[in-house]
Amino acid sequence: MGNGTVTSPLPHSEDLKAIVFDLDGTLYREDRLGDEVNQSAIRYVAALRQVDMIDAEAMLQRARAESRDGGTLSRSVEALGGNLPEMHRRFAADIHPEEFLKRDERVPKLLKLLATRFGLYLYTNNNRDLSGRIMARLGVTGLFREIFTIEDYWLPKPDSKLITDILTKIAVKPAEALFVGDRYEVDLMVPESMGCPIFESQTVEELLTLEQLVH
Repeated sequence: MGNGTVTSPLPHSEDLKAIVFDLDGTLYREDRLGDEVNQSAIRYVAALRQVDMIDAEAMLQRARAESRDGGTLSRSVEALGGNLPEMHRRFAADIHPEEFLKRDERVPKLLKLLATRFGLYLYTNNNRDLSGRIMARLGVTGLFREIFTIEDYWLPKPDSKLITDILTKIAVKPAEALFVGDRYEVDLMVPESMGCPIFESQTVEELLTLEQLVH
């Protein structure tokens, strides 16, 4: 995995007790919302470094390219001297998922099916407010036993200590927790290195193949 396509088979479902989902890019794809997030981050970097938007965008792109952890926005802004709580305060005010996201009934239907066999959890680099509004638009509110956001730790993915903590909190062994995400280096590489099965999904159609874990 890690090449942008799903190439590995699903793990044996009898070994699994939990599925840990990423949110953005995994349970939905909407480039316009991603652009709004990026523009908010650029405005923050511009204010932080006292440069114009063009220079701020170039600085952010350079920081992402130089990153060794998949080029996450959070770690790139931190590298430029930014503060994650302040960035996410701006995200909560600037970003409007209600304007872009449309509910795909297949996604809540899939999660409800999977919940008949497994504990479902969410682990996202997003903040609590924005994650809640996105989940409401997707129709998946209340379908996860627990939600882990950037605000729980103020440490962005990827981070092995956080994976260990999540596994402890949901009371499963690594081999019993399937991690599902759209970016291998960010969402999946660390869990895989710790013995967790993984599933890379970049479209809803790929996500829906998880129903095979139940059928």
